[in-house]
Amino acid sequence: MKVTYTKNKLFFSLLVIVCFIAIKLSAQSKMSASGWQKDLKFLQATIHNDYSFLFKKTTEEEFDKKVEQLYNEIPVLQDHEIIAGLGKIVASFKYGHTTLNYRRLRFHSIPFTLYHYNDGIHIKAAHKDYKEFIGAKIIAVEGMPISDVLKAIHPVIPAENDQFFKKSAMNFLCIPEVLHAQKVMKELKNSISFTLEQNGKTYKQNFKAIEARKAQPNNKWVNANSEGELPLYLKNPDKGYYFEYLEKDSTLYVKFQRTRDDRQEDIATFFKRVFDFVEKNNVDCFVLDVRLNGGGNSYKNIPIITGIIRSQKINQVGNLFVITGRRTYSAAQNLVNELDKYTNAIFVGEPTSENKNFYGDTRRVVLPNSKIPVSLSFAWWQSGPLWEDADWTAPDLAVEMSYEDYHTNKDPILDAVLNFSESDFILNLVNHLTQIFKSSELGKAKDETKKIIQDPRYKYQHSIIEARLNTIGYNFITNKQIEQALSVFSFNTELFPNSANVWDSLAETLALKSRHQDIGKAIQYYKKAIKLDPDGDTGKNAKKMLEQININ
Repeated sequence: MKVTYTKNKLFFSLLVIVCFIAIKLSAQSKMSASGWQKDLKFLQATIHNDYSFLFKKTTEEEFDKKVEQLYNEIPVLQDHEIIAGLGKIVASFKYGHTTLNYRRLRFHSIPFTLYHYNDGIHIKAAHKDYKEFIGAKIIAVEGMPISDVLKAIHPVIPAENDQFFKKSAMNFLCIPEVLHAQKVMKELKNSISFTLEQNGKTYKQNFKAIEARKAQPNNKWVNANSEGELPLYLKNPDKGYYFEYLEKDSTLYVKFQRTRDDRQEDIATFFKRVFDFVEKNNVDCFVLDVRLNGGGNSYKNIPIITGIIRSQKINQVGNLFVITGRRTYSAAQNLVNELDKYTNAIFVGEPTSENKNFYGDTRRVVLPNSKIPVSLSFAWWQSGPLWEDADWTAPDLAVEMSYEDYHTNKDPILDAVLNFSESDFILNLVNHLTQIFKSSELGKAKDETKKIIQDPRYKYQHSIIEARLNTIGYNFITNKQIEQALSVFSFNTELFPNSANVWDSLAETLALKSRHQDIGKAIQYYKKAIKLDPDGDTGKNAKKMLEQININ
């Protein structure tokens, strides 16, 4: 029998076929559990075989345990949860360059920018549709207090230190896939509920998430500081570097925000102009601002370092200032390391977001099934001996910014430089503490130390103070002044009760006295050190000392 089709019937039949093919292709494109598991095993093998040197802040055993756990969970996880799981495994190395590239994924985000000021996390810029919310402070996300949200997303971020986390966490707070994977959001949805505080009111607001690639700042966005003259550090955002002479203050301000050559003028030529200007003009103060410098090519730092060292005019204590911040990273960290080592620079602002010694430069590894790119570091940058390593470079003079500062185009950091006076500031805390504990009565020395601890200008020098007090205590032991040593170590535990090392030192000193009651306290404090640092070197030493006490 001959069959004829009307146009509508033919169209309907073709539509059914197309839909069937589309559904089939969609099913094939969705990753199977075994495909994800193969990717995970590929990543595990690649790291063990080619990047085993990354096992510095985590062990191979801990890494393999995380891999095995995710491997077993994959069959019951959604794709975005698996991706977050992969991200957590890569982030466990705690080197910022070693990361899963979330920007290449089809995740979503809210079209605004958050920033963690000293008075909380605020919306500092947004798409014009959300401009009414600019300046609002984030109190909670999906009903969870912001402090708990930050703890929840921390494992996903390859945080080298608190500054790196403070910088990077702001992006992850706006990604629903990450919030759901980390149990902040109960069910995955295309919006995020924020609890905001603004103009004396607290309220909840839902924001729709869009494709992350479309949620990037553009000319349709509004900034909190869009009115008025911008501060120097925000001027010329398209230039890698520029300088401006502040005649009233006899100060040359140099903004250096990219360690890569600009097309118009390379770094070496630019800094030759800078140092020529210094020699030919009345420059009493030189300010190098690298707070926004996220890195580039470390070899480009050479003309900066050599130029400053050659200039007797600016390489003097009180004449040379370097502004750092949470975006001072990678090649900029190497620059800061060299400036710290070879010049008389005074560092002002916030700590850097990079370890002093770190793994940088990466290779791109693509997971075979999901095609997700992973960046794995291969180059070890070491500016000094390992015992001088630190989580960051801390500023000598701590100055932080509030939302109001940003909103009103103020720069309290540069203001602190321009108003700096050596007469009321301690530049060398190590020498100062050594001197007051050597020349003063212990009570007075402790009072002076407390004042320094309470002074916000020395906020990021606390680890140096703790270490110096520890050294002073051991110096007393060397001179057989055990009671003085006990007094200093006990004082250190009062100042830094969450430090395992100070309790370990106090326990060690008590054990020297050999009296029964002192041994009892030594055991108690060794146990406290172990609790604070169960898997670290201090904890291991405390366990070893407890074994010796028990043997004797």
